[in-house]
Amino acid sequence: MSNIFEDKTLFANRRKNHIFKDKKPLDHRFLPEKLVHRDDQIRQIAKYWVDVLENVTPSNVTLYGKTGTGKTAASKFAREQLIEAANNENLFVKIEYIRCTDFTTEYQVLAQLCNRLGRDVPNRGWTKAEVVKAFRDLFRTNAYGKKLHLIVILDEIDILLDKDGDGILYTLTRTDNVAVLSISNYLDFKTLISPRVTSSLNDKEIVFPPYGANQLSDILSERAILSFKDDVLEPDVIPLCSAMAAKEEGDARYALDLLKNAGELAFDEDCKSVSSEHVTRAKDRIEHNKITEIITTLPLQQQRVLEAILFLTKKGEEITSGKLYEEYTDISKKDAVTYRRIFDFINELELLGIISTNTISRGRGKGRTNIIKLQCDEQLLETALYTI
Repeated sequence: MSNIFEDKTLFANRRKNHIFKDKKPLDHRFLPEKLVHRDDQIRQIAKYWVDVLENVTPSNVTLYGKTGTGKTAASKFAREQLIEAANNENLFVKIEYIRCTDFTTEYQVLAQLCNRLGRDVPNRGWTKAEVVKAFRDLFRTNAYGKKLHLIVILDEIDILLDKDGDGILYTLTRTDNVAVLSISNYLDFKTLISPRVTSSLNDKEIVFPPYGANQLSDILSERAILSFKDDVLEPDVIPLCSAMAAKEEGDARYALDLLKNAGELAFDEDCKSVSSEHVTRAKDRIEHNKITEIITTLPLQQQRVLEAILFLTKKGEEITSGKLYEEYTDISKKDAVTYRRIFDFINELELLGIISTNTISRGRGKGRTNIIKLQCDEQLLETALYTI
């Protein structure tokens, strides 16, 4: 078979493209020249970081907010601005972004920082003390002959803390000339940090509220100018994407995914424009991909809990935690976990948006009961569960 990428029809289809100029601005990782509706938060970050331009270690900062509220983009935007200012002042400032889904232990984070700063450290094999010493040595001597200041951005820090404890924060906050910017989706992530580390962290907190529909519309309008050819978006496309994303807790990532997927559907069908019907179908596509990905990566016991919830939902029964446990044990046979552990699974599934829980009172003397409801399409869940 000849190389498929040398097929001239592929390039002919690209040249006939009526929809896109450039897809990159529709990626949530794309950093625009101006970050719409996040000026206040960027200025707050700058206020806490500006000390580094006076050769003083800046404050530690924590950014809170739900997914898609611009936390990562704002921190990266501020990083680019500070690096430019530091270069103009001839200062040696490094700002390293670490995504904690990729580096989930203190050792991995420190080794990665060492390697980025010019000190070779293996990904495994050293003791913790050795890798900490290698990291701290970077601040005693450096080839530039200048005082090194380092700001470490730890994105989704709660994942690292949950898996490996707060050792990374203890090491970083106890190292001279190092500041930390932590990013978390959860306001309660500090319950994972011990009092001694909280004391040395002494961070400044910045909250990122969800975007409203009008704000999302502004974001999409700016990206659309960069991404789509002129006049291909029908007038109701951006308002519809914005309204749908506003219902998803103001998630700009979701809004961008909707617009991009709608455009791709129009492109695949060789349409001359993107319509609201493309947006509606894009929503179904995204929902399908999201739910399928989540369910297929869940641990077996959580999949069994979902199977029990699906069964009870299809029977039309009110799902209490007691009924759920009975059905779950029937499915699991002798491999069931404890009743107490089921509550952990319920909380995790609720955080993922697959189910919801509501505590209701049964009346005087009858106590309170958790009612569990499925929050995704039954058919979609059934298909995902039984094709694993």
